[in-house]
Amino acid sequence: MSFEAFTNIEFETIFQLLLAIGLGALIGFERQLRRRPAGLRTHMLVSLGATIFTVISLSFDIEPSRIAAGIVTGIGFLGAGSIIAHKGHIRGITSAATLWIVAAIGLSVGVGEYVIAIISAVFVFVILQLGRIEKRAGMKQDDYGF
Repeated sequence: MSFEAFTNIEFETIFQLLLAIGLGALIGFERQLRRRPAGLRTHMLVSLGATIFTVISLSFDIEPSRIAAGIVTGIGFLGAGSIIAHKGHIRGITSAATLWIVAAIGLSVGVGEYVIAIISAVFVFVILQLGRIEKRAGMKQDDYGF
């Protein structure tokens, strides 16, 4: 790769990559604080990866729906690896769901839907805070760890 090729990277692409990392970090930070199977770096990498696949597919005029389907499938396998069944309880479903949504956020960034990506990341962060509210209110989590 020559230096000229590096300088051809548009500012918007760099912005997309940084935004994907930042939004993945927002959700991953919450998961890291709760010591969940998928934490800060994992969420950042998933979001970044989804953005890269999307940006590249658009650059080469590859059908975006095919790339999106591949991302969803791949993240499904990654998420399944974070789910653990132990003594009748299932743990990690929320982490699997956050990996899935972070991939969708990265995909949104990659196609230039920044508002959807940002609002979605904020919504996910707020939804994850419901666990703390439930704990303070003395509500029992169901057996599935949602």
